[in-house]
Amino acid sequence: MPVLTSPIVSQRKDTFSHKGFSVPDPFAPRQKPGHSFFSALLATALFRCWHIIILFSAWGTLITVLNHHGHKLVFQPTLLTVIGTVLGFVISYRTTSSFERYNEGRRLWSQIILASRTFARTTWFHVQDPPATEQESAEVLKARYMIEKKTVINLLEAYAVAIKHYLRGEDGIYYQDLYYLVKFLPAYALPAGVPSQPDLTGMGDHSFDDPEPKVSENSAGGGSFLNQRTSVSSTATQQLPLPVTTPVSRKPVFFEPWKKSSDTGRGKVILPKDDETYLMPASMPPKYHLFDLFPFSLFIKCYTKRGKEIKGKKAARLRAKMRDQAISHNLPLEISLYLSSYISALQYRKAADVPTTNTLLLALNQLVDSLTGLERILTTPIPFSYSIHLWAVCILYNLCLPFQIWSALGWITIPASALLSFIFFGFLVAGEEIENPFGYDKNDLNMDHFTSNIIRNELRAITSTAPPDPSRWAFAQENDLLFAGNYANDERVTPEEWMQRGYGSMQVASSLM
Repeated sequence: MPVLTSPIVSQRKDTFSHKGFSVPDPFAPRQKPGHSFFSALLATALFRCWHIIILFSAWGTLITVLNHHGHKLVFQPTLLTVIGTVLGFVISYRTTSSFERYNEGRRLWSQIILASRTFARTTWFHVQDPPATEQESAEVLKARYMIEKKTVINLLEAYAVAIKHYLRGEDGIYYQDLYYLVKFLPAYALPAGVPSQPDLTGMGDHSFDDPEPKVSENSAGGGSFLNQRTSVSSTATQQLPLPVTTPVSRKPVFFEPWKKSSDTGRGKVILPKDDETYLMPASMPPKYHLFDLFPFSLFIKCYTKRGKEIKGKKAARLRAKMRDQAISHNLPLEISLYLSSYISALQYRKAADVPTTNTLLLALNQLVDSLTGLERILTTPIPFSYSIHLWAVCILYNLCLPFQIWSALGWITIPASALLSFIFFGFLVAGEEIENPFGYDKNDLNMDHFTSNIIRNELRAITSTAPPDPSRWAFAQENDLLFAGNYANDERVTPEEWMQRGYGSMQVASSLM
């Protein structure tokens, strides 16, 4: 039996050298909430409507006791049958429309993953290295193109991460999973988009020592449409943006991470390496707070609009929806402009053929289309009149319920009232939760999984080795069942042996498969 020689072994090792990443199953969802009773309880609608259940249970108890003492507070259940049927259909439609928004959000994230794969694969494999010129050697141009391609593929990861923070209302670039990918990019003067980051906790009390940021010498001029990224504070000091939950002796202000074109005296902020430890984490789920509980949750909207510091998950969701209260920028759209500039540069240099360019443009259009669809979901709430009318009808129905079922159920009216209120209001609060599936709730889409475990790892896998050469991996000695019909019993013939036998032998073997 022939022994593999060292050149063949070397070629085989160089065919594809990526060893993979040690991460959890990249296609598995987040840990299911059933791993503990408390987490399971927080993920159900019971936690969000328990106060409503208690209210109608007490109401059912009151009516039951009064009827038991002979007050005869009853009437025929005809109203129960008619309204109950209609109300069931309306609530079903409300829940279905919310789930459609949830499912549409997941579909759009799948489109982002697909477009990122397509763009990265096309860039890495199909953008060829240029030949040498009179000014630069082939090796220098190859290195330049490698830097460009790797930077563009990193921007694909930054695009997905920026969308994640954008949908959560987390403004700026100062996050551990985003800052390093985009800190070198000048800022486009784009129109205002989403508000500043929501009320978040978990950052801890950090004392910022007023770092002295490095100022780029290549800052944009006064008349440029590109502005440099500047500090996020309107004060004279330059530092990282503090979380909204940081204790301060002032009203919270929305971040202003973009400098106006007229301000030309300061360049973009590049944090010193020691200060990078103060970057905010990639995921900052707000903790539960007193304002998440009824009746305190009724005051969240009023206080948030006045600029008060309100903690808790409900306040975070509300602040993420406030589109007209602050100035921010559409960072994902900004990154797409740089991706488009790369494609334009390839066209100008004639470094890619037309099909390759069209594939890149199609993938980029899919990325922007996904962003637009996600914005549509986030900024299009259920009409207020419809929502409030549905709640009013449910409340009236459950208020009338004990009067109609007392004659048939007696004391069982009390648990029946609690059960039916949980059924109706449970669907309502569940629908309201999943209509915006981009937050930190246990039932929201796991966007950290999409960006970290799928997109980031796959992009790194693509760029972990040079594009494999078919003349090497197709002719590996292990490819010895090329024309085999029965893999267990047929003769094992290496590609080199097939080359010696000739094209005719291959045709005959192929016809016998």
